[in-house]
Amino acid sequence: MLYRNFGKPVFFRLDPEKAHHLVIGGLHKTSAMPGGIALLRSLFGIKETPELSVDLFGLHFPSPVGLAAGLDKNAEAVEGFSSIGFGFMEVGTVTPKGQLGNEQPRLFRLPPDEALINRMGFNNYGAEAMAAQLAALKSRPIPIAVNIGKNKTTSNEEAYTDYKSCIQALYPEADFFVVNISSPNTPDLRNLQHGSELSGLLEQVVGEMQTQNAWHGGSKAVLVKIAPDVTDEELEFMVETISASGVSGIIATNTTLSREGLQHPHAKETGGLSGKPLQERSTEIVSRIYRQTGGKLPIIGSGGIFSGEDAYRKIRAGASLIEIYTALIYEGPEINRRLHRSLRELMLRDGFQHISEAVGADHR
Repeated sequence: MLYRNFGKPVFFRLDPEKAHHLVIGGLHKTSAMPGGIALLRSLFGIKETPELSVDLFGLHFPSPVGLAAGLDKNAEAVEGFSSIGFGFMEVGTVTPKGQLGNEQPRLFRLPPDEALINRMGFNNYGAEAMAAQLAALKSRPIPIAVNIGKNKTTSNEEAYTDYKSCIQALYPEADFFVVNISSPNTPDLRNLQHGSELSGLLEQVVGEMQTQNAWHGGSKAVLVKIAPDVTDEELEFMVETISASGVSGIIATNTTLSREGLQHPHAKETGGLSGKPLQERSTEIVSRIYRQTGGKLPIIGSGGIFSGEDAYRKIRAGASLIEIYTALIYEGPEINRRLHRSLRELMLRDGFQHISEAVGADHR
């Protein structure tokens, strides 16, 4: 109730991007203050429960609920987000060189639809700056995924060089990587999801990961984030190519270009739509991926999760972990405690002793 009654009315009077920066700055400053992290944990933290912790990709996730990429673009508030109940988080999308992104305004709220539209355009400070931010962390209680992309000026033919550059710069600091080829806000980026462009890119990415793993004596995972705006045939080919490439998993899904059923006037704005309108489509894609791969390729489900029931549906559809973004904006940090409590209740209701037993349950 703290956020809903006090924080949200203030934030929603501000320009969305200004509110965004206020949150990132506030979390950064709070976590840097003496006792700040303890305060955040007392207000919004979650005590880890064995039945909801997940071991995957060689990492331990205290909770299956993570923060999706796009909120902490430069890894400036990792310690703050790590203290409010997330089991993991993505930072980025980061590109090799810093870039300003698209012109403002570029972020829009659609309150009646409980949605956001963004056309940010990978605005970030660059891979080296993010590496410095992550290296300076005093603690790292949850896994940190680095979401990587290409610079706007880099052609699709040369895109692999940008992804490899990000991996090289950030390998020591990332717990795992996410290849973003599905944002609708970088021209032609989504073409990398299809045909020989996809297989060629992933060959380069996986090769670079193998090189870095060998060089550093590690074994870090790399996942691919896909778009929801694909046909059944395109999805099947994408999943087949991704599975054959040797990557570690899929994140389903990124934002959508669909505007079906929206009420708010901002529906006319260009960009990627996130939030409740994406819920059913993203869950459907999770289900299709799970069926096609026989549950052998781990999935992180993302899109339209606002309640424990939403999260649980994605898990039963085949997601081993799930992510939120828009719900955090609308519901505030209290949402993590509600999701945690509800997931545990739903899991036990169905007779599962551990959340992993519910993964893909709809297919059995």
